[in-house]
Amino acid sequence: MAVAVFLGLAVAAAWLGAAAFVRLEGALAKVHAVAFVNVAAGAALTAASFADDGVSPRTLKVALIWAVTLATSALSSHVTARALHLRGGAK
Repeated sequence: MAVAVFLGLAVAAAWLGAAAFVRLEGALAKVHAVAFVNVAAGAALTAASFADDGVSPRTLKVALIWAVTLATSALSSHVTARALHLRGGAK
């Protein structure tokens, strides 16, 4: 039951991020929608993994992948936003 709830939250986060991406104007605002999906859906998938297996090597790998995704997502979002800002594409 808990796994289904967490997976539903991941899907809901992805749909919310997609709707925000379509609705928001400007490239800088859209970067926030992409970052939200990375964080929220990743957290829900990691929670679903822990709810299904408990602490196991597989769930620790999922948590590690999510942590790496968080770090690289923040970096890539920052670099993308900076490039857009410097090139005048942040309209």
